Amino acid sequence: MGKVILEMKNITKTFPGVKALDNVNFQVEEGEIHALVGENGAGKSTLMNVLSGIYPFGSYEGDIVYNGEVCQFQKITDSEAKGIVIIHQELALVPQMSIGENMFLGNERGKKNAINWNETYSEADKYLKMVGLSESSRVLIKDIGTGKQQLVEIAKALAKNAKLLILDEPTSSLNETDSRALLDLMLEFKKQGMTMIIITHKLNEVVYVADKITVVRDGSTVETLDCHTMEINEDRIIRGMVGREITDRFPKRSNVEIGEVNMEVKDWTVYHPVYAERKVVDGINMNVKKGEVVGIYGLMGAGRTELAMSIFGKSYGTGISGTLYLNGQEVNLKNPREAIEAKLAYVTEDRKGNGLVLSNSIRVNTSLANMEGVSDRGIIDMDKEYQVAVEYKDKLKTKTPSVEQNVGNLSGGNQQKVLLAKWMFTDPDILILDEPTRGIDVGAKYEIYCIINDLVKAGKSVVMISSELPEVIGMSDRIYIMNEGKFVGEMKADEATQENIMACILQSGRGE
Repeated sequence: MGKVILEMKNITKTFPGVKALDNVNFQVEEGEIHALVGENGAGKSTLMNVLSGIYPFGSYEGDIVYNGEVCQFQKITDSEAKGIVIIHQELALVPQMSIGENMFLGNERGKKNAINWNETYSEADKYLKMVGLSESSRVLIKDIGTGKQQLVEIAKALAKNAKLLILDEPTSSLNETDSRALLDLMLEFKKQGMTMIIITHKLNEVVYVADKITVVRDGSTVETLDCHTMEINEDRIIRGMVGREITDRFPKRSNVEIGEVNMEVKDWTVYHPVYAERKVVDGINMNVKKGEVVGIYGLMGAGRTELAMSIFGKSYGTGISGTLYLNGQEVNLKNPREAIEAKLAYVTEDRKGNGLVLSNSIRVNTSLANMEGVSDRGIIDMDKEYQVAVEYKDKLKTKTPSVEQNVGNLSGGNQQKVLLAKWMFTDPDILILDEPTRGIDVGAKYEIYCIINDLVKAGKSVVMISSELPEVIGMSDRIYIMNEGKFVGEMKADEATQENIMACILQSGRGE
């Protein structure tokens, strides 16, 4: 057994109406990668927020012992001063600032009243090289992709002299190639002696990098698995997380009759809203039938979200051309309101930025897209709104003490369920789901898959955009493959494999 660098003893954290952590004990050894896994709402991120000082000493019970010293962090800079650095799921970068400016924001290089820009950029370039990023530190954040932004966050942590690095869902926005590169970087850091804690719902990644796995369920630690002395696979981890076996990740659809085409797009082209000469969607042709799940897969930047948003009432892009048919009739949906009225719904991939009002309750969020459904002559019937919110809370198994709970207080997976409820309440014929299970645990994913199956069984159509190839293959009847703004292939589910889909992308162009 190695040296214990971190010990969290009997940690209890309570929020109004809910005990998020209940007597949690957690140990990490020096130089290991320790995975923290559990369902949404299990308490993983809460535990790390306690450790990093986001929840200050005095707001929880229990002790944090780091390098043999009892620590009472009052703010995040206190933990960073000890070398404990957390990288959150939502990247904390300023798009209009350069990489170098972001890396040393709040940690500036220079004298008291003057920043030394030469030192800033030379230091930044040094740390970028350490994480394998070849971009100049003078490049703006908005001009690099999500995968590179994740590497900037890690370089930023290294610049703070990180000894214990906490990564919360580090690959949730990355494609498989970038995800594997990041995991390999973590293994390289481990060789250099760094200690890391990773929170992720992607269990294949846990198996790939972790030395130990601690399972948290309902705010309590259930077990710690040693990957070097035990045979660990995804099914074994799932059993600890949910307390039962899940024999089939993707529920089978039965008695679903695929009917007529109810949405068709012909020669659909979209240009970038800022760089008007840049074509982001190029001559797309697609159709969706009643009772069908159609998957769209592509690597980051392929244009999947841009396509979906432009179809949904032209909510993205300029110079949009092409023809949209709903139930055989040509339509021109000029805004999201017209799209909703035409029985079209779009569940955004950005639930916090574009999907939900975090400062409002579940009740209010559930009715946002269909306020007519809870109104009488223009006045909201709050009792009806409450009943609707409770109905969808129960249907989607959202974990919350009350629908009056602010959405911002929910875990990511439960926020996703509220977002889904919001659009289901509009009773759409066609539901476009953009990364519907991003940041959601395996149990909650299964529940959402069952909801998708229920929708198509009722004759609805679902378009599912996902960066997870097994999910696209496991849930779709047909799959469109997208690269560089174009559809470069179409496959039926029974002929689709991960190898076939990736080969299709790579043969169509550079595949980056």
